[in-house]
Amino acid sequence: HCNFEFDLCGWKQDENDDFDWNLRTSSTRKMGTGPATDHTLQEATGHYIFIKSSFLQLPGQKARISSPVLSRRNEDCKVCVVGAIVLCLQILFYYHMYGAHVGSLIVYQRTTAKHEKILFNLTGNQGNFWQRKVLILAGDGDEDFQVVFEGIAGKGPKDGIALDDLTLSKEC
Repeated sequence: HCNFEFDLCGWKQDENDDFDWNLRTSSTRKMGTGPATDHTLQEATGHYIFIKSSFLQLPGQKARISSPVLSRRNEDCKVCVVGAIVLCLQILFYYHMYGAHVGSLIVYQRTTAKHEKILFNLTGNQGNFWQRKVLILAGDGDEDFQVVFEGIAGKGPKDGIALDDLTLSKEC
């Protein structure tokens, strides 16, 4: 679980992107950008990670952050069956995407061989509040993988995307 209150909890900024996700609080936000509070503490002093569209980033530029490498081997977890797929890992997170010209949030599952599969793709204004999302981390065999969050800059200088409370779970 990462609530970003102290650091990035082992999540790493990708090197093959255009800019970085920033660790910040609402108390340091500029007027009109980002959420009024974090999700964890519901306070302006609480932390989250954030990208914003600005004059420093061109529309379409990307910021990516990756989880530590995850393994399916020897997992002590509940087994869930959806269709013919056996599942036992998921990621739960909260996102905030607000602004008339906000960009996109894409979540990938990336294997150690660098094969990426899109799990979630959302573009545009989603409202001025935190929203919860759960994604199933399905896999082929025992190949290790990472979860990658990609934020794409939009056109509005006050628009942004925030993430908080990223939780990897073995529950169904």
